[in-house]
Amino acid sequence: MWDTKFTRQLGINLPFVGAGMAIVGSPALTAAVSNAGGIGLFCLGPGAPEMFADDIDHIRRLCSAPFGVDFIVEETAFGPATTDAHIEIAIAKNVPLAVFFWNPPKEGWVSRLKRAGIKVWGTAFSVESARRMKELGADAVIVQSQEAGGHVKSSLGAMALVPSVVDALDQTPVIAAGGIADGRTAAAAFMLGAQAVCVGTRLVASTESVASAEYKRRLVRAHNEDTALTTIFGPEWPNAPMRVLKNRAVARADRGAAPLSRPIGETVVFGQPYRMPANSAVLPTAQTQGDHEEMCLAAGAGVGAVRAIEPAGLIVETMMQDARATIRGVLDVSQTKSLKT
Repeated sequence: MWDTKFTRQLGINLPFVGAGMAIVGSPALTAAVSNAGGIGLFCLGPGAPEMFADDIDHIRRLCSAPFGVDFIVEETAFGPATTDAHIEIAIAKNVPLAVFFWNPPKEGWVSRLKRAGIKVWGTAFSVESARRMKELGADAVIVQSQEAGGHVKSSLGAMALVPSVVDALDQTPVIAAGGIADGRTAAAAFMLGAQAVCVGTRLVASTESVASAEYKRRLVRAHNEDTALTTIFGPEWPNAPMRVLKNRAVARADRGAAPLSRPIGETVVFGQPYRMPANSAVLPTAQTQGDHEEMCLAAGAGVGAVRAIEPAGLIVETMMQDARATIRGVLDVSQTKSLKT
């Protein structure tokens, strides 16, 4: 059932992509998704190229399966999230896949990666942006709908966006992202025409994620209506919409009150100590100390399906088994109805 153009592209068994998730992702999480038969993505963000190289080596020590690296195309308070040096590291390390997120990549980056035999995917938020990624030579496009957790640009939900992009891109594989957190939502994405799903929030609540224990607990307790789309977080990445869990910081902004005038915690970012300013966009990790009621807790609208903190490999296997069972159930019902008419 999963032998498709998408799975054959990288020689993987399952149409499952683990989102890169800078800050809370990890080499261990990337490797666990790939070892389970999907394709794990690793996103460092604006960290040093030397750190990026070390992380790729770490992933390779944990798995021999294909994996990808996720490049954010944006200027941040820490500097550009992706530079020529990061691209050269990916080429030198011969990674199987490179993915670009947020803004379109430089044409030169795409051509250099593809000349090196590396597959290139892009992330899109609309039909127009998906077409742009295809023009740049993307081998597949991740379509991120408004339900997605973390930074998100789209104004459309998956029901409208995914089929429109599938139709517009014709033969280019489409990967659905946003609100997919269990087998049923994965099955829905496949029924909309996606050839694979990209999962983030569900994997934040995995044992391999480096998100703080309190952040993970809040994901498990949350219901779907407990998320909000806001631009309040981020002196590090200003004015970028994010879907997050509602907390005191979000409620304060909803009331129109001013943010706190003091730091909200301390953490380690890219190997360096960091004092978190009010409304910091830096997600809390196991190295973070501070008040989670004031922190950015990225979460997708499907967070209600997150009910336990589990190993990433088990999450991948369970979601794909449940998706397969759901699709078979729908097809069985359809065939039964056809026989009766």
